Amino acid sequence: MAMPASSISFTKREKEGFNGKIGLSAGAGALWIKRQNYPTIRPQYQGTPKINPSLSLNYRKNKVNLFLQADDLYTKTLNKNEFVDRYYDNGDVVRQQTKRNRNTNFSNVKAGMDWAIDGSNTITVSGMYGTEKILDHGDEPFFNGSLTERQRLWQFLEDELKTTVVGSAIWQHNFHEPGRTLNVSLSSTFHREDEKYFFTNSMPEYTGIDSFKVLSDEHVTDINVDYVQPLRHGRFEGGVKFRYRYIPVNMDFKPGVHSVLDARAGGFTRYKENIPAIYGNYVYENKHFELEAGLRLEYVHLAYDVNPNHPVYKSDGYNYTQPFPNLRLAYKLTDNNKVSFFYNRRVDRPNEGDIRIFPKYDDAEIIKVGNPALRPQYTNLFELGDKTSWNKGYLFSSVYHKRMDATITRIGSTVPGSNIIYNIFQNAGKSYMTGIELVFSQQVAKWATFNLNLNGYNNIIDSFTVVNKYPVENVFSAAREDIFSGNIKLNGQFHFPKQIDAQLSAIYQAPDLIPQGKTFYRFSVDLGVKKTIQQGKGEIFVNATDVANTLRNKREIRGNGFHYLATDYNETQVIRAGYSYKF
Repeated sequence: MAMPASSISFTKREKEGFNGKIGLSAGAGALWIKRQNYPTIRPQYQGTPKINPSLSLNYRKNKVNLFLQADDLYTKTLNKNEFVDRYYDNGDVVRQQTKRNRNTNFSNVKAGMDWAIDGSNTITVSGMYGTEKILDHGDEPFFNGSLTERQRLWQFLEDELKTTVVGSAIWQHNFHEPGRTLNVSLSSTFHREDEKYFFTNSMPEYTGIDSFKVLSDEHVTDINVDYVQPLRHGRFEGGVKFRYRYIPVNMDFKPGVHSVLDARAGGFTRYKENIPAIYGNYVYENKHFELEAGLRLEYVHLAYDVNPNHPVYKSDGYNYTQPFPNLRLAYKLTDNNKVSFFYNRRVDRPNEGDIRIFPKYDDAEIIKVGNPALRPQYTNLFELGDKTSWNKGYLFSSVYHKRMDATITRIGSTVPGSNIIYNIFQNAGKSYMTGIELVFSQQVAKWATFNLNLNGYNNIIDSFTVVNKYPVENVFSAAREDIFSGNIKLNGQFHFPKQIDAQLSAIYQAPDLIPQGKTFYRFSVDLGVKKTIQQGKGEIFVNATDVANTLRNKREIRGNGFHYLATDYNETQVIRAGYSYKF
């Protein structure tokens, strides 16, 4: 990721010298337990602390501006607390809990310089260095269906250090003709994940100890050239982009006595990706009509080299040259009414983690594995809308249709003689969403504005068949399914006397389909209040996410010979308070 140029304009009216902002926030999460642990495991985190000091500095002298941003976040988190009830066609029932207590310390420093060479040229050079230290303490007990017998206890310690270094340079040229600009940027990113896992597998007959280490280095280079040309009618935007990514990964399994790790599935992988792209966009607006039409042409070459000794997966990859058009048309019927049409095509490419071949053992019996044969997902979106405005409010209504090809999802399967489930990324054919969306906004008083978003859609997942190859080949087929689902979002903004502002947000998501099952409803409410003090230089705030502690992520998965119900009671309720001061 490239650092953005700082938004500094060089005018004589600006004060030279130092200015900046200092802040401190603190909070606590998991204020009360959503669901009690199963017996015989370590306690789940409660009252988790969050501490976040931050500093931002600018120094401007003549045509040069120097900037520095730094912050540090220390937090404890109940990162996962998932209860899973598994049912097998042979009558077996397994009840499990996966609890992960996480300690995180994230430090980040950004620094750079803006240099206004003259009235037409500005150069920004910047760099960023960040580290994230993560310690996960995991407990995963497995019980029989009546919870009278613990069959197994899987515990782990994850010790991970993430390091990120980014350097970027941006040249912005403003031509004498108003609106005509050229931007050229270059950025280079290095990201390392140094991860160690230590496992203790407590069985009735024995206790086994295993470990592994994975080292992943990501190298990314981005080059962008963007040009804007005003025309007699409208403007043209165009450019070229290039991205190169190289990610070598080494997995070193260290099996102990009675090991359950598939040590054969370790070794190395090499992920290489080249993406050149060119785009053009035409924008035109007048009193009644708006037009935006563009096309991005993208070439992708991806190669994934796999350890030749891997028992299942082989080296794979893909390449394509694909167009991605976009079109927006709008016509103003009256001063208060406008109709619009929108279309675009986009691609969601698998990331390196989605195709990574190594089994992931933070869940001992529902094991996640990547798939080198995974391919991109393509989405076409069509939308027809109408916006009607009135005094201090508006209503936007639209109908839309979304079509996904090669839908990316995980598919779970078992192997003969075992209750272990392997969740593997797959392309699950076609899926569709057709719906209606209403967005209503109204200022009901000088001090209160409400926004309400209503979205209802028919979700269809077409029939599909996939082959899970790990650890042994098996086939999963699903029939066509559909459901009517939707969501409701409410946002309120309030301006009280004495420079006090508040905001309320509520979200409800109805049950929905996923390619191998369904999700259940979700609901949460967030609140926030801030007050400006010290003649506008200071600010204090208090905010809370999921204030009623109602948010649950619940899903049902159905596979060949099994089904399971999973509910994650992870930490979502957090209250924070903070203070910042501008100088």
